[in-house]
Amino acid sequence: MLQVNKPSSEINRGYAEAENSPTQTLTSYVEIARRQFPTIVAIVSACVILALLYLFTAAPLFTSTASMVIDTRKVQLFQQQSVLGDIAVDSATVETQVEILKSENISLAVIRDMHLIDDPEFTGSGSGVVGALFDFVGGLFSDGHAPSEFEQTRRALERFEKNRTIKRLGLTYVMEIGFTSKDPQKAAQIANAMADAYIIDQLEAKYQATRRASVWLQDRIKELRTQASAAQKAVVDFKTANNIVDTGGRLMNEQQLAEVNSQLIMAHAATAEAKARLDRMNDIQKQEIPDANVADALKNETIVKLRGQYVDMASKESIWSMKYGSDHLAAVNLRRQMAEIKKNIQDELNRIQQSYKSDYDIAVTREESIKGSLANVVSESQLTNQAQVQLRELESNAQSYQAMYDNFLQRYMESVQQQSFPITEARVISAATTPLKKSSPKSLIVLGAALLGGLLLSFGAAMMREFADRVFRTTGQVENILGANCIAILPTLGSVASRSVLSSKISRITNPQSDLLRYVVTNPLSRFAEAVRSVKVAVDLNSIVRENRVLATTSTLPNEGKSTLSTNLAQLMAHGGASVILVDADLRNPSLSRALAPDSKIGLVDVVAQKASLEDALIVDPETKLSILPAGTTSKLLHTNEILASKAMHALVTQLRAQFDYVVLDMPPMAPVVDVRVTSSFVDSYVFVVEWGRTKIDVVRHNLRGSPEIQDKLLGVVLNKADTKALARYESYHGRYYYQKYYARYGYVE
Repeated sequence: MLQVNKPSSEINRGYAEAENSPTQTLTSYVEIARRQFPTIVAIVSACVILALLYLFTAAPLFTSTASMVIDTRKVQLFQQQSVLGDIAVDSATVETQVEILKSENISLAVIRDMHLIDDPEFTGSGSGVVGALFDFVGGLFSDGHAPSEFEQTRRALERFEKNRTIKRLGLTYVMEIGFTSKDPQKAAQIANAMADAYIIDQLEAKYQATRRASVWLQDRIKELRTQASAAQKAVVDFKTANNIVDTGGRLMNEQQLAEVNSQLIMAHAATAEAKARLDRMNDIQKQEIPDANVADALKNETIVKLRGQYVDMASKESIWSMKYGSDHLAAVNLRRQMAEIKKNIQDELNRIQQSYKSDYDIAVTREESIKGSLANVVSESQLTNQAQVQLRELESNAQSYQAMYDNFLQRYMESVQQQSFPITEARVISAATTPLKKSSPKSLIVLGAALLGGLLLSFGAAMMREFADRVFRTTGQVENILGANCIAILPTLGSVASRSVLSSKISRITNPQSDLLRYVVTNPLSRFAEAVRSVKVAVDLNSIVRENRVLATTSTLPNEGKSTLSTNLAQLMAHGGASVILVDADLRNPSLSRALAPDSKIGLVDVVAQKASLEDALIVDPETKLSILPAGTTSKLLHTNEILASKAMHALVTQLRAQFDYVVLDMPPMAPVVDVRVTSSFVDSYVFVVEWGRTKIDVVRHNLRGSPEIQDKLLGVVLNKADTKALARYESYHGRYYYQKYYARYGYVE
């Protein structure tokens, strides 16, 4: 069968390819927004109206902010190490201080100092209409007793923490304290009060910690003082018991040992020196007359003088002996005097020798005595050294206890100073001031959020409506889902007007302007008439391929407008000059016969049963010359499908095919009855009517799939009762604008 509306041209193929392009996804979303435009506008408008109501009813709030810094630098006066130890300020420390600021202790301190439990903003009704409404509903379910002070405090604390904001500024050591209130001055006062409460809390915490440390240090100092005294007494007692005397930082036996050792060294040196002088003297005595060097070394005036006399006499004797001979009396006397002098020198040397020997003996004796003393001192020192080990241990313990005592005493003095001069690392760098502008609600932000939220909500609702809308609204749905052509979209004609009644032989129209069954005749320039013409064109184009003279209109469900379409299509064909017969083949519910020929007694059933002739049963419209064959009496028929499938029905259709140019059959709907399926043997084409925006897709698809014989002869689908205003949002080329613009020149506007 010729598919007249299938996209077979190059233009249509390009259009189909464009629909599958990547940009089609965005286009589909735009189409959904256009189709659901009223829903989107309604939801967005509702959101904006709610935002405006909120802005008009919400009480203005003011936020004041104070800035506080945790200073890492210490005051020079208090740079001594703290008793509790100084902790380096790092990121975790700052975050800890933020949590301390958020603690209930700080909040309760501010509430207590500023008497906020007596403030209606914290214990009274909430702000705005919503808060008052919640308080009213809560009052209905309350037991009526006055809240206690604890309950008021907890309520004030809850609202206080809700309006409070504490945060750290970036990675700095600065903390920002903010508070929001309906009163701008109160907001600034509470923000500053929170900063003061935090500083006081830090000072109090340090004071209490220092005081506890001082008490503990006092007890520890007493204990260490007792232990140090006991250790020192043990050292003194041990020295007394072991005869250990300390002189100038050294033990006495150690000092004696050093002195005796020094004396022994000196005595040994003296002995060696005396022995050397004695040995030298013995060597000198072996000479008759000591030479000048020896005499000078001895430094003895007697020997020097005697030697000088001896040298003079020896010189004279030599001279006299050479002059007068050795036997001369003068020479003999000189030699005698020289012998006397020599004897005197020898005696003096012997005396010196005895003196040196005596010195040597004394030095040896003294050395031996010192050696004996040294042995005694060494013996005593060995005994003392054994006790010295224990003494050093006792002294070490005494020094340790003394050092601990001194250290704890110093810490105690520092803690006393810190109690007198408490300091904290936090300080306010920017006090909160009275704000000049409200912080909330921000009109632009609220309206922008309402608009954005409305758009998102409306688009979500539009998507849900789109996916839940399982009805036919566009020609594309018909072609894609059913695989059939959508040959026309008929606009809805409004409420059903009073219909004309045809007499048994003469047709009389009582109200032609509102008669739905003659709408194409009474309103030939209407959009409805133009859509029916498109059905007529599809029928004629299909006739080029094969004979297409017997047409049947059907639908899935009742009241979809198939009878209206079949009547108007037949009226249009007949009004155009063709010989057309309209047959009411809906034997179960012959609504067409009731509307067009309510007084007729015979009809299709009688002709098929050969109880009446065709000419007697026909009714002719005098204006369009349309022949109408009513259904006849059908109230007692049980098997209407057998009548439509009978040979007599086939013979009647063959007769009508030969007698008329077009045979239009108004068939029953497919879902309730099976009558339509038995007519496929004598029907050339079927026109399937679907109510626009109402008939479910699944129902239509199920019926067509179950009737392949009808689907094979399906001319196309007609979407009926379309809302032209809504249709323009789905398919703009089917809207009213183009049609009205074209026919405006004729003075006709639908």
